[in-house]
Amino acid sequence: MALGQQTQAPAHAVDERNLHRKMMRRILPFLFVCYVVSYLDRVNVGFAALTMNEHIGLTATSFGIGAGLFFLGYFIAEIPSNLIMMRVGARLWIARIMITWGLVSAATAFVTGPIQFGIARFLLGLGEAGFVPGVFLYLSLWFPSAVRARATALFLLGIPVANIIGSPISGALVQIEGFGLAGWQWLLILEALPAVILGIVCLFILTDRPEKADWLTPAEREALVAKLAQEKAAIEKKHPMTLAQALRNWRVLMLATINFCAIIGSLGIGLWLPQIIKQLGLATSLVGFVTAIPYLCGAVAMVVWGRLSDRGGDRTVYPAISLFVGATALTASAVTPTPILTIAALCVAVMGINSFVATFWAVPSGFLTGRAAAGGIAMIVSIGNLGGFAGPYLIGLVRDLSGGFTAPLLAVSGILLVGAVLMLAFGRQVRRDAIPVAIPA
Repeated sequence: MALGQQTQAPAHAVDERNLHRKMMRRILPFLFVCYVVSYLDRVNVGFAALTMNEHIGLTATSFGIGAGLFFLGYFIAEIPSNLIMMRVGARLWIARIMITWGLVSAATAFVTGPIQFGIARFLLGLGEAGFVPGVFLYLSLWFPSAVRARATALFLLGIPVANIIGSPISGALVQIEGFGLAGWQWLLILEALPAVILGIVCLFILTDRPEKADWLTPAEREALVAKLAQEKAAIEKKHPMTLAQALRNWRVLMLATINFCAIIGSLGIGLWLPQIIKQLGLATSLVGFVTAIPYLCGAVAMVVWGRLSDRGGDRTVYPAISLFVGATALTASAVTPTPILTIAALCVAVMGINSFVATFWAVPSGFLTGRAAAGGIAMIVSIGNLGGFAGPYLIGLVRDLSGGFTAPLLAVSGILLVGAVLMLAFGRQVRRDAIPVAIPA
């Protein structure tokens, strides 16, 4: 053997735990940061609204409609975006998505009325469409089922973290004035820049598929590719499904409806939470810090609930319980007599909603693969994200009609309860059909 030459271990000798840790260290931190920035650009308009609404003449209803139009654009472009990513690769397509949404988000700072605001939000949805389902699909191309749920949960921690770190920052930026720009304009511009920068970095960080990963040893690549191919073949044998079949499959449509209910709660509350808390009598300078508290609780709950789900058998029970908790706590937040109790109830509500997100996405990967997975996951996300339009609009409309946040919170709570009941019904049916909804830990 030549000097310096190393023998390669056979694929079966690869330490899978070390391989999985290596993949997580390489892939997840970058995707996590991207999701933090993505979610921040989605909901920071809630902080901008503290001064923007009066500045450009938005009522509660027109703000709700405009904010929600993001998700209409997202819905239209979601499935095409995911199918394009399958063709051109995640590295190029995710970079394109991030650069586009960064530029559009910054341009939103220069809208002058309700119509321009709505158009900007719609274009932002078109630009960002495909990011979240694209990442879900990307993770399925890399992580075997034994660790896919864990990897997904770590990625989705970006939701509470974006609010934990973003709320105080947004609360501070919205008070900046200078160079002819109002604070809400500085907020939108400065928080959009990281998306453009990360989009460029993406071209140098992500690897499309394990076969192309030069940061894995040949033995690791061989073992990983073989494992993923084995799992894909097993799913296709048990549940063969074309793209067209996936788009009209009852399981996909049911999960999309459940996700729709959950996102009404998640984005509805997320976009209005700063205004809900401000109505409790807090100064604008404190709103950001107080808004971060529920999401700090949600981040902890997300990790704990995800681990409990990994130890359990039926994946459908955990998201159902999460929505029940979220609905109950949201109802409590609407009727509590003091600000402290209201904030405590909102903390529990966010914990429930975030715990749903941490466990829900382990379900569809149990019966979808290939192009069916690309289309099916995009369908679940895109229909679900219509809740991102319905939630803000519903809260804004009911608030204008009722004059406060009690009735809107009760309405959203009822929708979360519907989602919980549907999740239980889904689990009962798939158990009857003997469809695997559990992923080994």
